[in-house]
Amino acid sequence: MAESDNILTKLQDLLVYLIPQLNKFPRDQKFVLGDRIETKLLDVQEDCLRAYYSRDKRGHLLEANLQLEVARHLVRLANALKLFSNQTYGVLAEKMDEVGRMIGGWLKSVSGMRATPGAVA
Repeated sequence: MAESDNILTKLQDLLVYLIPQLNKFPRDQKFVLGDRIETKLLDVQEDCLRAYYSRDKRGHLLEANLQLEVARHLVRLANALKLFSNQTYGVLAEKMDEVGRMIGGWLKSVSGMRATPGAVA
């Protein structure tokens, strides 16, 4: 995997794009919804770093995936409240989707050939 395609780099790019957008939120939402979104994505970054350096990658990746999903819902809420422009929301959704696919692929690779519920052996 090329360095520019690294999940940690993609998360960094997402945060660099997102944080200035959150600073544009009205004061009443900047310190509530804005902080929650930023914190959740920083948690995703931390969980991915922990997975990178840990033997138990799966647990950290599952947590990162959950935190990303919470962040997605918060971003959708912010968009519904018209706190993002349509263009900004589109870019954020695309970047978050890419990170989600990368986490999912990494999770799949570390999970190996585990049986899935309902699968026929």
